[in-house]
Amino acid sequence: MSLSNEKTSPIRVLCVGAGHMGRSHALAYHQIDGFEICGIVTRSAESRSTLNAELGADYPGFADFYEALRETKPDAVSISTYPDTHEAYAIAAFAAGCHVFIEKPLAETVAGAERVVAAAIAADRKLVIGYILRHHPSWIKFIELSHTLGKPLVMRMNLNQQSSGANWLTHKQLMSSISPIVDCGVHYVDVMCQMTRAKPIRVSGIGARLSDELPEGKINYGALQVTFDDGSVGWYEAGWGPMMSEVAFFIKDVVGPKGCVSIVADKAAAAGQSANVDAHTQTQALCLHHAQLTEAGTFVRSDEMIRLDDEPNHDELCHREQEYFYQAITTNQNLTDHMNDALSSMRIVAAADESFRTGKTIEL
Repeated sequence: MSLSNEKTSPIRVLCVGAGHMGRSHALAYHQIDGFEICGIVTRSAESRSTLNAELGADYPGFADFYEALRETKPDAVSISTYPDTHEAYAIAAFAAGCHVFIEKPLAETVAGAERVVAAAIAADRKLVIGYILRHHPSWIKFIELSHTLGKPLVMRMNLNQQSSGANWLTHKQLMSSISPIVDCGVHYVDVMCQMTRAKPIRVSGIGARLSDELPEGKINYGALQVTFDDGSVGWYEAGWGPMMSEVAFFIKDVVGPKGCVSIVADKAAAAGQSANVDAHTQTQALCLHHAQLTEAGTFVRSDEMIRLDDEPNHDELCHREQEYFYQAITTNQNLTDHMNDALSSMRIVAAADESFRTGKTIEL
């Protein structure tokens, strides 16, 4: 289908996966006039039925992705499955002439991610990766304010999740193919890269296996340290499971010579909220601290609390992501930087995983 036709005809999208992210993306496609869902792919008929019921629709359901791709002949494919299927599904979609929206991480490995990007370029189709924070006004402002702090920057971020029940089951399924530091880390490393606008040169990582319920060799806690060529440094920590502490599990701040900016998210950082995915993007306010001192040694300026009225919830953020996907397709947007940024963040978190396993700092 040509881009000119896409401007007037609904983009027929095949939704793959109906978990937390897949549900939210399907809701967005259902609501946006420019999209038309042509099928839903999940492992169970029950999940497809549940999603259709919530959407108030009766979209065709499939258990097999490749069958759905052949039968529905979509214009676009939305992939919200576990990371171990991302590469194969995306490459098959491009081979079928589809545009692709894919949840992070782009693939299980850097090489896999590079193959997905190469397939998008070869097919001349659009590839949008689910970096949800890029669509959040407060996070955009957070990054903008970081550029006023001077260089080098010190970036401190974490997102630990005390999960139980269904959430712990989901985490264990995720960790069968990927560690928390890779799965969630790409978001926050991407933020660091936007803050520094510098080249990452060195990464080190640590990790720990805190549960016998995990497959041998898999970890549910990890942390990374990354150094950039402008002298900036970043730290990120992620842990999943019923043993995780909810003390200081939500830290997002950046420090520079001229001061610091911190996300003040009282709701997100409240006890019992670490496993609440809706809370992970909440930013009640940004605290901007100015480092300049008077001759007497007191601060020249008081801290500023910056509150943005536009505070979208998780479903609203996914809606904005899909509006971006729609615009990328219909306006033939150049997504080279978008894809390269996804590869950069993937290389950093993969290097952290390698560092943990080898006990060596990885030079990029």
